[in-house]
Amino acid sequence: MKSYFTKESKILAHNEKVMLYSKLLQSAEEQHGKLLSRIEKVDELMKKAESCLVALETDSDGEQEADCSCEMAEEKTLEQELESLKAEEEELRRELSDLEAENEQMLAEINHLKEKEKSCLELLETYNFTEWEITEWSQQQAVFNFLYDSIELTVMFGPLIDGDVFGENPSRKIVSLNFESLLDEEKAPPSSCLVQRLIFQFIGSQGCWEQRCPMLYYLPQVLRDVSLVVSRCKILGEEIEFLERWGGKYNLLKIDVSDTVVKLLFSASVAFAKFELVLSLSANYPSVLLPFTVHQQIGNIGEEEVSAVLSSVPVGHHYLRRIVSLIHQNLLQNPR
Repeated sequence: MKSYFTKESKILAHNEKVMLYSKLLQSAEEQHGKLLSRIEKVDELMKKAESCLVALETDSDGEQEADCSCEMAEEKTLEQELESLKAEEEELRRELSDLEAENEQMLAEINHLKEKEKSCLELLETYNFTEWEITEWSQQQAVFNFLYDSIELTVMFGPLIDGDVFGENPSRKIVSLNFESLLDEEKAPPSSCLVQRLIFQFIGSQGCWEQRCPMLYYLPQVLRDVSLVVSRCKILGEEIEFLERWGGKYNLLKIDVSDTVVKLLFSASVAFAKFELVLSLSANYPSVLLPFTVHQQIGNIGEEEVSAVLSSVPVGHHYLRRIVSLIHQNLLQNPR
């Protein structure tokens, strides 16, 4: 019985396996058919793709050739533009370098001009020739003062002149110009008296001032000319006052002023010399050489030695002080 059931079980199991394998075989066959169908479709697609690729390659070859030629042309154009830009850049660099050099040169010139301007301003400050002040201006006259109110100029006006102007006002005829000294010579120091005499020497040498200045238009030039002489003579007075105070440093023993003559007495024990230098001054000081004489008193320094020194002193600002300084330096500091 047991063996029977065992056989039956084996038969049933075998039959089930047969049925299962049959189903599996059928399913595999169906899958195989589907796979073959897919393979055929893929083959068709591959063929179509290959034909498309061939067509594309044919088209792309022409396009690539055209693109290549265009790209080469564009590349050549770009290279030319690049070379042109490089050349322009190089040119701009050269121009920039030139501009920087010009800029440095201009800065140097500007600095030089600034220094020159500063020097000119200092000279203008030093040689300020505006020596007059207005104390009165009316329809009838104008009054100007010079040199610390020690000289007065009175200008008398005449009638108006048609068609002529002075500034914004109608010009006038000048009737008279009168210079007057207001200096008290009895109380004034000798240097101030000398300055006054030299200024009035210039005023007297100009002849008729009304002819030089017939109209108001000419008055500024008169004021300038007089101011120039006043300024120079004022500096001379300051030089004499300086030498009177500090002359001992230059072995200058005494200064004597008489009329327009200045006498300088030098004395030096080191040089064993004593002599007097007499200078004749004029309103042209310090623009002309000074006539001089030498009175030898002690030692070997005479007119020849002094003349050699004075010939080396150029005319100009502080002429008298430079004469005294050079005599001291060249003749009085060493034994002779």
